[in-house]
Amino acid sequence: MKRREILKGAGILAAAGLVTRGSSVANAAENIKAKPVLKVAHITDVHIRPDLDAPQKFKKCLETIKTEKVDFFLNGGDSIFDASYDNVKRERVTELWSIWDDCMKSLKGYEVHSCIGNHDNWWAAPDHSDAMYGKDYVVKRLGIPNRYYSFSKSGWHFIILDGNNPSITLDDEQFNWLKKELEQLPANTPVLLMSHYPILGVTPYWEGGMHSDYKKLKALFYQHRDKVKVCLSGHNHLLDTASYNGTQYFCNGAMSGFWWGKGDEKSAGEGYYEETPPGYAILELYQDGSVKNVYKPHPF
Repeated sequence: MKRREILKGAGILAAAGLVTRGSSVANAAENIKAKPVLKVAHITDVHIRPDLDAPQKFKKCLETIKTEKVDFFLNGGDSIFDASYDNVKRERVTELWSIWDDCMKSLKGYEVHSCIGNHDNWWAAPDHSDAMYGKDYVVKRLGIPNRYYSFSKSGWHFIILDGNNPSITLDDEQFNWLKKELEQLPANTPVLLMSHYPILGVTPYWEGGMHSDYKKLKALFYQHRDKVKVCLSGHNHLLDTASYNGTQYFCNGAMSGFWWGKGDEKSAGEGYYEETPPGYAILELYQDGSVKNVYKPHPF
């Protein structure tokens, strides 16, 4: 073999060696990333009700989710069918929460971190001092520490918000708390926020229901763009993904789909709300702040 060919061959082999070593490093890095530090189920807009076989359907879906080996559940609100209308009586509210409690027995041993939905609150109580009136009662029934709160798991920080304020906003007290919460976190701490309502999204352009203070919130998130990675929501019953300034916004459909009914003329399939089937999402959260969000339809 001529010297030039030998050198050329050696160069190819050397290059191949470099590629192999580089691939090994890349593969090792990929393998690290391929192991999520947390696997979380996001359920939202359950709207539990006694009819339409809703409790049985919901329990069946919870059993399916449990096979995913999730670490805990995030519940995005509107847990009960509806307590918010003016004509809802105390007996109805009590009935709906009792059904919810019964369904939650299926999740014994799991942490369930919930936020308040607009349909969870009973505003028609005879007096504001009534123990069942408004948000405080929902906090009690959901077993959460406050109408907004936070917790940490496996290097991720979770912030649960309450957008049930005029024009779908955070009240000043809550916004100032959120600012301090983000400021006090170490740099590059990955953060997931959950609100019942989309903070930013696509479907609100025709469906409405988005935070009206989104400009204020997105400016705050930009200040902490090394931290704020994910915003979860429900409310619209529509599947929606948006990305802005490094934050991903997932509106993950609705467990109840078309409120457990078959649908209407706009439904793309049985139980669908418009083009979105009933379902839930599984999120895989990684140490570097990246996330994989997969929406999984469930059949009625």
